[in-house]
Amino acid sequence: MTLNFRLTAALCVALSLCALLVVPGNFPGLGGDARLTLAVFALATCAWIATPIDDTYIALGAGLALTVTGVISSDTLFGTLGDSTVWLLICAFVLAAAVARTGLAGRAAVFLVGGARTVRQLTHLTTAALVVTAFAVPATSGRAALALPVFLALAKALADRKRLVVMLALLFPTVILLSAVATLIGAGAHLITVSVLWEATGDRIGFTEWLLLGLPLAVVSSHLAAEAVLLTTTRRADRRGPVHITAEQIQEHSDRPVTGPWSQAETRCALLLATVVVLWCAEPLHRVPPAVVALIGAVVASSPALGTVRLKDALKTVPWSLLLFMAATMAMGVALADSGAAKWLVSGLPGGVTPVVFLTVVIAASTAAHLVLQSRSARSSVLVPLVVAAAVGAGVNPVAAALASTAAAGFCHTLPASAKPVTLFAEIPGTPTYTPRDLLRLSAVLAPLSAALVLLFAVAVWPLLGVPTTR
Repeated sequence: MTLNFRLTAALCVALSLCALLVVPGNFPGLGGDARLTLAVFALATCAWIATPIDDTYIALGAGLALTVTGVISSDTLFGTLGDSTVWLLICAFVLAAAVARTGLAGRAAVFLVGGARTVRQLTHLTTAALVVTAFAVPATSGRAALALPVFLALAKALADRKRLVVMLALLFPTVILLSAVATLIGAGAHLITVSVLWEATGDRIGFTEWLLLGLPLAVVSSHLAAEAVLLTTTRRADRRGPVHITAEQIQEHSDRPVTGPWSQAETRCALLLATVVVLWCAEPLHRVPPAVVALIGAVVASSPALGTVRLKDALKTVPWSLLLFMAATMAMGVALADSGAAKWLVSGLPGGVTPVVFLTVVIAASTAAHLVLQSRSARSSVLVPLVVAAAVGAGVNPVAAALASTAAAGFCHTLPASAKPVTLFAEIPGTPTYTPRDLLRLSAVLAPLSAALVLLFAVAVWPLLGVPTTR
């Protein structure tokens, strides 16, 4: 009943907007292409919000509608699949498959978590390990799947301390989501943001620039969130007892050795991953695009002589649905910018707004957007083109505004269905985990904390790193 009501309401709103847009006398100054773009945009957004239809299917339908009506060309629609950011993500998943095949994640867990002797040490060492995974595994859902066996091992070792297990169950998805901003490949939404900025303003954010701006925010927000999780889910008595996680306990949930001498495959894979990350970070020195570096790494990782995974097996791990979604929404972003629709949408905003006020509104809206749009990529597809257009009109640096919106959208912890990592760790048979009440309690603390931190970075830290709040 609730779904039918939401669907009916969304359909009525979308059709009403479309009817208003197609009447020539309405909205003077709005061109035909802009009207069509806004109509398609409204229908797609309402479908994302209120229907169970796959997000990718909706995005492809919207892209096709814009192409058939002539708002964008077929070359624009299909050309987005050849964008360098799409290739970067494909190759990153191939590299991630090679890492997962070797079992390096288990060794890293033993190295970091095995040194914990107190609950707080365990919490922050786990947080540090999860932040590092942003460099090895693209997309938050992939990182959550890689981290699940480690959590199960920790949960078994702490089986007699239920509150600590619940705390860890909540810690894993929380840090995975907030630390994604550390790297360009941390989430598909980042690639959409980069593409929208390039199409709308000509500003290109590379891997190194994103790392410089995002990694400090990821580290600070993740460790602050870890404290919030620890304090909202445990009592003082729960945090007093010592902890000791052994390699044997982690080995029980790993099909690869986590101790002892490294195999040749593990050594090759670790060296390859380190080389790729270093080359990504050193892009300003050698000028080789990150996508090319990733492609070289993927070819080596899947080669018969030096690789650790077969290419066809690695390609099975690539989320092709996400890539098609990204390509279609990139095309929608091009249509919003080129048709003038985005500029018209924000033309009625009040003038004279200071950059701090503007960024505060953007961050607040982006933080709350997960309550309406559960897909992180869909949120960026809807918000970033509008934020960029509004920033240009308000005299705010569109790069700062787009980054702030994307970073704030990383908070999506309010409901179990708000993000895939939250859903994954909310339902684990045989293991105690968090309840919706636990999520709400954490969100009441973490939402304002996360939003305030993003605002602080946008107005005080990023300007020191070369991204001022004004143009």
